[in-house]
Amino acid sequence: MEQFDIAIIGGGIGGLMCAYRLSLLKPESKIIILERGKSLKERECPIIAGKVKQCIKCPSCAIMEGMAGAGAFSDGKYNITAEYGGWLPDFMSKKKVLDYIEQADQVLQKFGADDDRYYPDDELKKLCLQYDLHMQQAQVKHLGTDANYSTMLNLISDIETRVEIRTLANVEDVDKDKHIITYKYKNKKEELKADIVVFAPGRIGNRMFESWCQKNKIALSNNQVDVGVRVELPYEVWQDFSSRIYEPKIYYKAGHYGDTTRMFCFNERGWVVTENSDNVLTVNGHSYKDKAKQSNNSNFALLCSTYFTDPFNQPVEYARDIAALANKISGGYVLVQRFGDLIQGRRSTDSRLKQSSVTPTLDAVAGDLSLCMPKRQLDNIIETLYALDKIAPGTANQDTLLYGIECKYYSARPACHNFELENCKGIYALGDGAGFTRSLSQAAANGLMVADILCNKWED
Repeated sequence: MEQFDIAIIGGGIGGLMCAYRLSLLKPESKIIILERGKSLKERECPIIAGKVKQCIKCPSCAIMEGMAGAGAFSDGKYNITAEYGGWLPDFMSKKKVLDYIEQADQVLQKFGADDDRYYPDDELKKLCLQYDLHMQQAQVKHLGTDANYSTMLNLISDIETRVEIRTLANVEDVDKDKHIITYKYKNKKEELKADIVVFAPGRIGNRMFESWCQKNKIALSNNQVDVGVRVELPYEVWQDFSSRIYEPKIYYKAGHYGDTTRMFCFNERGWVVTENSDNVLTVNGHSYKDKAKQSNNSNFALLCSTYFTDPFNQPVEYARDIAALANKISGGYVLVQRFGDLIQGRRSTDSRLKQSSVTPTLDAVAGDLSLCMPKRQLDNIIETLYALDKIAPGTANQDTLLYGIECKYYSARPACHNFELENCKGIYALGDGAGFTRSLSQAAANGLMVADILCNKWED
């Protein structure tokens, strides 16, 4: 049986940062990354490549999984803040979290990322407050879907000179006492043993990780689940905000239910895209640095946050079921509806979309979101769109497009100490898929943190 010093399960940004630092601080160590998706160079979505118009549910979703993780084809938004984007401040001071985020940014710059930043704008924040809208502020870097891809390629090329990387290696189990990892590789069941095991499963691997924790009786605490839509409208509507801060990250808590609905993941002149999470299709957004690849629209997520209490403990499945219902209604794809049609209580049709002033950037199925989205979340989204219209007139126009479903589910967090799992000596977890982070920047920082812990450079 193969023996390694350290095995990292998952090749997303968290796993890569962990491997990068470990391979430099412990050059004598034998390290391996096991990634269930393809290599970054082999990741090609048929829709983006222009081969098909709609998702064909590839066995390995090029957008969601593979080396560099789901962040590889995101718009590369890097938020330099401890105020949001994860729960790392639960483990250390916000100052220390920021320091690790900056360290990770330095690594990315070494491999091609630029240093351009957008800064907070108190004038825009004041405008929001006048309408009971609350804008979170931070320094933001927009790497761009294209520039982010090349940066990740360079980082991986460097890492693989010191670390073994196996792609299309689907981990099925880890013996928590013997540290034997069982995985499927090239259609064969394989095993290897590692002194240290690091789970870095990412969003696409969260179900596997949670099942493993439950099987091994590791206590899990559920995080929130966000369900909503991707909003698409003309670039000019939010130009005043995006040109000054790039990402307006705004939440609204007023309204009938008092729930928090948040606007985030803004993509200036971007594209709405489909994601395949274990055969459930959801939507997201991308945007490019290259002006030739930009659209005439901007898009953003508008999601309603829900925290469940006992006895219900399956928030991820709740969100997946809503998305799956939308897929069923649309004949196996995702829906798009004009805001005006939603307000008038009618479905959108192809003919209405063709007459719309907003041209969709995703070939979605015209339909009716009210048939699949719970009333509470839909009411919150409608109220928030009207509130946002006060600071960016045109947001609640008849032709504003709503795509569904967009979900952000955050894995249940395992009981641990300094990211070492409870009663699992030598087994660690990090990143989005383990419930510690929910952003590119904090996932990257988390990878560096765990590497420092393993190198005995960590202080509580």
